[in-house]
Amino acid sequence: MEFWTAFYAISFYVAILILISGLAYKIYQYASTPAPLVIPTMPAPRTNSGVVIRMLSEVILFRSLFRANIWIWLFGMMFHAALLIVLLRHLRYFTEPVWGLIVLVQPFGKYGGFIMILGLLGLLARRMFVERIRYISNPSDYLMLVLLLVIGVSGALMTFVTHTDIVQFKAFMLSVIYFDFFNWQSIPGDKMLLVHFTAVILLMIIFPFSKLLHAPGVFFSPTRNQADNSREKRHVAAWALELEKTRN
Repeated sequence: MEFWTAFYAISFYVAILILISGLAYKIYQYASTPAPLVIPTMPAPRTNSGVVIRMLSEVILFRSLFRANIWIWLFGMMFHAALLIVLLRHLRYFTEPVWGLIVLVQPFGKYGGFIMILGLLGLLARRMFVERIRYISNPSDYLMLVLLLVIGVSGALMTFVTHTDIVQFKAFMLSVIYFDFFNWQSIPGDKMLLVHFTAVILLMIIFPFSKLLHAPGVFFSPTRNQADNSREKRHVAAWALELEKTRN
């Protein structure tokens, strides 16, 4: 397994590098793009504190999606909430000693995978069977859902059907995280684990170039992060200010 240990360790490093640098670049692009017009979706808050409350309701409760379509909201909420719990549960493979909160999450995360899979199946069915959604869907939209389903299904199979050596996998991950280049612990050779880990690495690599960027992008959406204060404050784009200075 020496070859596969080195292969997956290096692949993990590459995936992390692409994920972090790609996200940092996209966030820089979002933050540096001017928003010359005040275009919040109405009814909009008139104060900055109201904008914060609105953003929290969008990010945590998916308020706009709930108002648009309750069924899509339900599947989306199931997937995102279960994904958060599953990710918290997985922190036990990357920390030593394991934090108290992560220990408490373990039983919930163990079965949260089924809720995540159910939510993903609902979102995939929407892509496939709702005509207007199918019309605007690209192959990459299906690829994201399929990758997430592979991750969820393979994880559930490892938990309840084909068990793997979790202790050895944790030793492998800790040796990779602590950059123990000359003493990487062997990765278990279970096929289901390798399928699961491969799908995770692929998702990390694709993430900065996909529509999954809605995760950080929602915070930079002018229709959500602006206050309705156009009557109280004059909004001028940076390029317009420079043009005004040259004219004066």
